[in-house]
Amino acid sequence: MIKFGPSGNCERFYAEGHEHTEEAADFVKKMGLDCFEYSFGRGVRMTEAKARSLRDAFGGAGVEISVHAPYFVNFANPDEEMAEKSYGYVLDSVRMVKAMGGRRCVFHPAAQGKDTREAAVARTADRLKRLRDLLYENGMEDAIVCPETMGKLAQIGTVEEVTAFCEIDPVYTPCVDFGHVNAREQGSLKTAQDYRVRLEYMIERLGYERMKHFHVHFSKIRYGAKGEICHLTFADDVFGPSFEPLAETLCALRLEPYIVSESDGTQADDALAMKRMYEAACGS
Repeated sequence: MIKFGPSGNCERFYAEGHEHTEEAADFVKKMGLDCFEYSFGRGVRMTEAKARSLRDAFGGAGVEISVHAPYFVNFANPDEEMAEKSYGYVLDSVRMVKAMGGRRCVFHPAAQGKDTREAAVARTADRLKRLRDLLYENGMEDAIVCPETMGKLAQIGTVEEVTAFCEIDPVYTPCVDFGHVNAREQGSLKTAQDYRVRLEYMIERLGYERMKHFHVHFSKIRYGAKGEICHLTFADDVFGPSFEPLAETLCALRLEPYIVSESDGTQADDALAMKRMYEAACGS
């Protein structure tokens, strides 16, 4: 089943007097949403007790929970000590999402740095092979670990690069951030065909079953010559991308991803808007 939900707690969540993320389970459920992404962006500092509390809240509400690993991950860093830290960030995030009752962990693959693009991508791929081994060695092979497409030109994470990373092992499933793709490619996503070309490429490389329930981040994003600048809301009518053509394409290709809204402060409401657009496109 396709799922829609927010990344973190929106402004309205706090405006209504809520304080704790456990309350977000019923908040999003009552809105008619199905999932929620918890960010460890600044580090994995959650206790096991807190993870169990979130597991009980979200499991009880029937809302699937995922996590985003710390933003510090950089598998292209030439420093081996820093690479070890990146392994730890992802492994710790996977460990905690499992304790929270979820399976999905999104991470930013890498930054190019001073290397050539080819060298940075090759180093990232080698490190992801080592990460795969560590996931299996730690009994985490049932996790869904998602390298994300990135929005800045200096970051590793084109559609093609993320697809190649996911070819390393089935433990990896793509996280396609369509706002990032659109920003990186200077407004490339306008029509259903624009979305379809990219998704059919990934299906051809990874197979339909691997892609059927892939991970999605979606928001409108302001961009400049170097790519992503900042996240916006669906109220913006200058920058894209629009979700309606993607909804049409998902229906046509019979894909049912886990869709997370990363709008700036309105993520729950925009997630619900996407769910309604999808239902209208599919005639349900």
